[in-house]
Amino acid sequence: MFLPALPPNFDWGFATAAYQIEGAVAEDGRGPCIWDTFCHLEPSRTKNAHADVACDHYHRYEEDFDLLQQYGAKSYRFSISWSRIIPLGGRSDPVNEAGLAFYDRLIDALLARGITPWATLFHWDLPQGLNDRYGGWLDVGEVQADFEHYARVCYARFGDRVKNWITINEPWIVSVFGYGTGVNAPGRSTTNPDATHGDSAREPWTVGKALILSHARAVTAYNREFRATQQGTIGISLNGDYYEPWDADDDRDGAAAERRMQFHIGWFANPIFLKTDYPACMREQLGERLPKFTDAEMNVLRSADTDFYGMNYYTSQFARHIEGEPLDTDFKGNVDELPHDKSGRSVGPVSGVAWLRSTPDLFRKHLTRVFRLYGKPIYITENGCPCPGEDQMTREESVQDTFRQKYFNDHLDAICLSIAEDGSDIRGYLAWSLMDNLEWSDGYGPRFGVTFTDYDSLERTPKQSALMLQSMIAARKKPVLQHQEEQVQHRL
Repeated sequence: MFLPALPPNFDWGFATAAYQIEGAVAEDGRGPCIWDTFCHLEPSRTKNAHADVACDHYHRYEEDFDLLQQYGAKSYRFSISWSRIIPLGGRSDPVNEAGLAFYDRLIDALLARGITPWATLFHWDLPQGLNDRYGGWLDVGEVQADFEHYARVCYARFGDRVKNWITINEPWIVSVFGYGTGVNAPGRSTTNPDATHGDSAREPWTVGKALILSHARAVTAYNREFRATQQGTIGISLNGDYYEPWDADDDRDGAAAERRMQFHIGWFANPIFLKTDYPACMREQLGERLPKFTDAEMNVLRSADTDFYGMNYYTSQFARHIEGEPLDTDFKGNVDELPHDKSGRSVGPVSGVAWLRSTPDLFRKHLTRVFRLYGKPIYITENGCPCPGEDQMTREESVQDTFRQKYFNDHLDAICLSIAEDGSDIRGYLAWSLMDNLEWSDGYGPRFGVTFTDYDSLERTPKQSALMLQSMIAARKKPVLQHQEEQVQHRL
């Protein structure tokens, strides 16, 4: 039985990222990004996969948006390729009119179908030109100035039609996987034997600061120069698991669970939403390796009023404390992450990738914790999974996707419970992903899409989950009158 807790105007749809689906990497003036370089390294670090063609969305977006319309989606989250807009990336570099025109066509095609565009400015694809010029995110001063300029170009060109902006997607992944473990572009690490450059003890924290300040400057620019006329909203999408103690009776594991979430989420959310320094546990462990904010930088953070918390959620884990001092390269808070607790109880059923287990009960706890800590409306900007064994399934088997249907169903119930019983303000849900695509360093193996992609023919086939999500959400929406009465009671 569904809990009617979603407000009548609850937003929903699907999400994608430019590099994973667009292809056309050398067409119409687009410059290379760091993922183009990373995907073509020899020996391969992406299972010999690249996005030169990907899903060919650049040429097939009309077909893909017809699917969105068929699925009943109200909204669509896409990302803009920075190097398609400014091929070399910098504030003094030429802007590419052909790139701007592509996103004009894309946005107009969405609006023509009655679908609301959600635009992400940065989804991991830093222009290679900036990486070559000054190290990209490693140069805190230069990159934030270039990102602000790029954001202004996008606001000026698209802001008359785009009213929902996300500055940066998953800065934790960019910082840790790109500059700590080196499994993502640009692949810098001193712990990964495949990497040839980096400093895993310091670089992730430098990059994190650059991303935080870049977000703040982009938000401030929008608020001061564009909001009054464009009347949009702007936020950031943060990833993060929810952690419970491995041993519920051990206070050290309880502290470890909280510390892990601070290293995962508080690292970015505290400066952005609370306008404070990093969590105290990070300062205590990292010492002088965690860069400080100057007074001027704190003023930048305080002036950046971010409208919403974009939440990317996939799974949860158990946290177990580690005895002894943490390694210099530790980014978890001296914590072991485990999929089972002390008694051997699994955190949830395993999906099609080992790290992702379905954990709707902990999703509810995560939603409630984030809302109570940071006090901002929440939009779930990514949530989804591959089915067990789906990477080996035929098209006919994949489209049945019963595991994904249950995953969506259970996680929507968790949203309803967090709203109705915990008082959380949750306003939208964007499922990941519209279609099977390049899963970054995992190549074309895991299938997160609600649409099956045949990577040989590029034919798209709707999966059952795509056709059911609309009814799942409709069944959980409150009648308008009931919602209005509850709003009045809340104000009283």
